[in-house]
Amino acid sequence: MLPFPVALKPGESPYRQVVHAATKAVLSGILPVGSPFPSVRELSKALKINPNTAHKVVAELVRDGLLTVMPGQGTVVSAARTASPLERATLLADPVEQLVVEARRVGLTRDDVLQAIDARWTQLFGTDGAPSHDLVDHQSGDHNAA
Repeated sequence: MLPFPVALKPGESPYRQVVHAATKAVLSGILPVGSPFPSVRELSKALKINPNTAHKVVAELVRDGLLTVMPGQGTVVSAARTASPLERATLLADPVEQLVVEARRVGLTRDDVLQAIDARWTQLFGTDGAPSHDLVDHQSGDHNAA
C-alpha cells in the first residue's frame, strides 16, 4: 500500500498522474520531510504500472527536489526548497493563462477566479500556508486523511 493516494484514470498519462499525486502529498504534508518514499518496485506493483514508468516518476521527483536518494536507506522526502524566479514564472505562465481564458469563456469574473483559488489553497494548505491533513481530491472524490 502506498503512503499517498493515487487513483489512476484511464486516458490520462499514468506517469503525470503519479507525479501529481506524489507532489501533492509532499506539499500538503501527507508525506512529511524525511519520510520514506516507495521504491520503484513498490510503485510499479501497487499501481500496476511499468517499472520504467515508476522509475521516471521517482527520477522526476528527485530532479524537482522533492525526494532525495539516501545511499543504503532508500529514497526520502526532501526538505522544502524555494523555487527560483524563473521556475515560478515558467510554472505559472501557461496554466494561469489557460485558467483565465477558460474562466472568461464561461463568464466568470476575476473575483470568482481569485475566490476559487483562495478556497482551494486554503483547503490544501490551510489559511497560514501550512499543510492541511484533511484533503479532498475533487477530481476523484477521494477523502484523504493523514
